[in-house]
Amino acid sequence: MTVIRGVDVDEQGRCAHWRTGRDVVANRCETCGRFWACHECHRALADHPFGRADPAAPATVLCGACGHLSSYEDYSAAPVCAGCGHPFNPRCALHRGLYVT
Repeated sequence: MTVIRGVDVDEQGRCAHWRTGRDVVANRCETCGRFWACHECHRALADHPFGRADPAAPATVLCGACGHLSSYEDYSAAPVCAGCGHPFNPRCALHRGLYVT
C-alpha cells in the first residue's frame, strides 16, 4: 500500500488534524509526488509548498482504507470510495483549492 505522510497518521491515513471516521483521503503533492494526509501535515513536514494537481489528472487522490487511486474529479463526485465503498468526509470539499488548480 502507498505510504500516506503526515503528523500522527493512523493505518487509514487520518492525521493529527483530521481524525473522523470519514477522513481517509490523501492527496498527492505534484511537487514531491508523495501522498499527504492533509495540507497542514504537508506544511509542517515538507520543505516546499503543496503542488496542486489538475482535477482531471489520474491517481492524485488515495483512499486510505483500501488504496484505491482516483482523480480529484472522480473522488469529489462520489460520497464513497469507488474501490471499497468507504464513506468520505463531505466537508473536504471546503479545501479543494488547496489540492487542485
